[in-house]
Amino acid sequence: MTTRQPIELHYGPGATQELLTVPQVMARLQLGRSAVYDLLRTRQLTSITLGRARRIPSHALTDFIHARLDQEAA
Repeated sequence: MTTRQPIELHYGPGATQELLTVPQVMARLQLGRSAVYDLLRTRQLTSITLGRARRIPSHALTDFIHARLDQEAA
């Protein structure tokens, strides 16, 4: 099985946006496929669709993690 490299988009000087695949998010969160798709379906985790492919911006994953940490701390 080959691992896909994240897609990097460049927005102006020094700004890079990484797009992650669902399997990459699964690995980073240590969750199963259906759990990640549940987060996407309920819009707890934002994504974009490119054709039939779903991609999660790295900042969306970071924002999700920070929001969950804030919820746990409250």
